[in-house]
Amino acid sequence: MDKMLAKWQSTALSLFRFITGLLLFQFGVAKILKFPVIPQGNSYAFLNKVELMSLSGAAGAIELILGALLMLGLFTRPVAFILAGEMAFAYFIGHSPRGFFPLINGGTLAILFCFACLYLSTSGGGPYSLDAMMRKKS
Repeated sequence: MDKMLAKWQSTALSLFRFITGLLLFQFGVAKILKFPVIPQGNSYAFLNKVELMSLSGAAGAIELILGALLMLGLFTRPVAFILAGEMAFAYFIGHSPRGFFPLINGGTLAILFCFACLYLSTSGGGPYSLDAMMRKKS
């Protein structure tokens, strides 16, 4: 079973990088471009009210730009490292003051994104990335 699944490992890495970037990108789009409009009562409705020149606005700009780079697989290692730091910062500044347990303080996604990006910063973008294409050309 291990040998059968191992041949798909590099493809899964590229897919994992793309989906992680896409999910971070969607948060940036919601914060900066206000799309989609999130209905009141939804736990993410606060994204409708993010101001560009605020800490959340800066986070949105990072998520928008670096999420797009992560989707493309361009400069994957440094981009993922910066995003991991941003997510750790988001957790300790925005979530941990609300309580110790991530399930209660709403920080579960921040922790998951932090460690997903930390993994990508060590593993790279995989074979289906602009980084891999640039390596092949040189």
